[in-house]
Amino acid sequence: MANQTTWNTIQISVGDTIRVHYKLIEHEKIAGKTKREVKEETRERVQVFEGIVIALKGNVENQMITVRKIGVGAIGIERIFPLASPWIKKIEVKKHGEVRRAKLYYLRARTGKAATKIEESTKAHSVEASK
Repeated sequence: MANQTTWNTIQISVGDTIRVHYKLIEHEKIAGKTKREVKEETRERVQVFEGIVIALKGNVENQMITVRKIGVGAIGIERIFPLASPWIKKIEVKKHGEVRRAKLYYLRARTGKAATKIEESTKAHSVEASK
């Protein structure tokens, strides 16, 4: 199928709700004792982006996923993650969605709960129940 991929043995498909843990490097300028003295401090931290996979693009080593979440104030936030990126530390699939489209761009026009409402896949539950 063209609308599913794997990342480190994790099966990701369009319509899934996922959590992407990625590493951020923050550069912060700190004032010293004098005005001219400026120190730069770098910190690394892991940030989590949770949302619905609305598109898969590319092939094999060039593959990217587009993840959309609803932020504060009902603002839609989309982020494109290259799957070959060393910055991605972990991907968790929270819910497998069952959709009939390869690209879920129609979710951009929806607001509120309708923007996140996707039928949950029954196949994923039957596999987990049998284990």
